[in-house]
Amino acid sequence: MNPTIIIADDHPLVLKGLHDFLIEKEFNVLASAKNGKEALTLIKAHNPDIAILDIKMPFYTGLEIAEKCKKDQLSTKIVLITFEKDEKTYYDAKALGIYGYVLKEFALVEIENCISSVLKDTPYFSPELLKFLELHELPKHFESLTNHEKGIVKLISQNKTGVEIADLLAISPRTVEKHKSNIIKKLKLESKQNSLLIWAKENSNLFDS
Repeated sequence: MNPTIIIADDHPLVLKGLHDFLIEKEFNVLASAKNGKEALTLIKAHNPDIAILDIKMPFYTGLEIAEKCKKDQLSTKIVLITFEKDEKTYYDAKALGIYGYVLKEFALVEIENCISSVLKDTPYFSPELLKFLELHELPKHFESLTNHEKGIVKLISQNKTGVEIADLLAISPRTVEKHKSNIIKKLKLESKQNSLLIWAKENSNLFDS
């Protein structure tokens, strides 16, 4: 199947390069847009299989377009191209169910793989990006902790005892123990002695700020 594609980028050279490359590879490029507003209009008009969008564009960013498409339940699969190796953008993209995230410096090398992956219903993220983000990957289940619980883990990582933590937070030592056992459950740690202390020490970099 030859998918229908719309592309959008506010850099004329990038847009032309991508357009010419896709045409040369015999992809069915319906149209190209120079900004987010044009891109959204084209997606609504043509309902293409895939929209390849720059993240930063005038009027709407690639992420904002993805959000609008999701809200309107459009079936177009969104692929973002960007220079940004940015954790927040990556997680925002994942949360919006975006199908591809390709770094611009590798766009021409990767876009074919990305399109064929997307057609198989498999999201594609630039290997370079994933390699970069691995260094910053949050440990599993960390986000399920409340801010209060994160504060307790931070104090544990600083070798504070239950009694000291109770004093600092003006709560009873019993409440601290209750919090600890909830945190252990949430982080799915083994219920052996010091498992939380070991985890807190290993991940103390999360609490540097």
